[in-house]
Amino acid sequence: MPERRRGAVLEEALLDAAWDELAENGYASFTMDAVVQRAGTSRPVLYRRWSDRHELVRAAVTRALSRAHLDMPDTGSLRGDVLALMREINATRVQFATILSVHLAGYYQETGTSPADLRDLGAAGRENSIDILFTRAVDRGEIRPQHLTRRLKSLPFDLLRYEFFMTLTAVPDHALEEIVDTIFLPLVHRPDLSEPLTSD
Repeated sequence: MPERRRGAVLEEALLDAAWDELAENGYASFTMDAVVQRAGTSRPVLYRRWSDRHELVRAAVTRALSRAHLDMPDTGSLRGDVLALMREINATRVQFATILSVHLAGYYQETGTSPADLRDLGAAGRENSIDILFTRAVDRGEIRPQHLTRRLKSLPFDLLRYEFFMTLTAVPDHALEEIVDTIFLPLVHRPDLSEPLTSD
């Protein structure tokens, strides 16, 4: 007879089942009953924790994002660090991009939210990896902090995310290098940048 799951172990199993259901079948087919069946539990067990599928989706996505740890690169240069982080994201986050952009379209329409809202829930309370990379670059004297804006710092990762959303597949490495070398770094190192770029 299988061991009865309780507490955190049971909740983890329910969230795993919800995430797998989203990944395989998308939000359009996502039901509380489907999660119950996949998790091998009962409706009361699930509904005691989440009252509807909107709450369950938020919990499952937030948990998946918070558990998707990215190793912090430290290559000794801003170019190397940004490329290393982009390559890790490229290798590990295609499924996230597909689920957040395509599989959850109906969820956003029903709840009036966006992928950024779910992403922010998953990142709550964590130091931003991008900020760490740029702090190191400033400390090394590679760039001047007054030239940086939130939009400029996120630019290479936003372009990577755009490629994910458009192709739903990993981005070729030469495209990552092109983003960094021909778009991002020229903006960061513009010699005529006497005033910060606006963040609008």
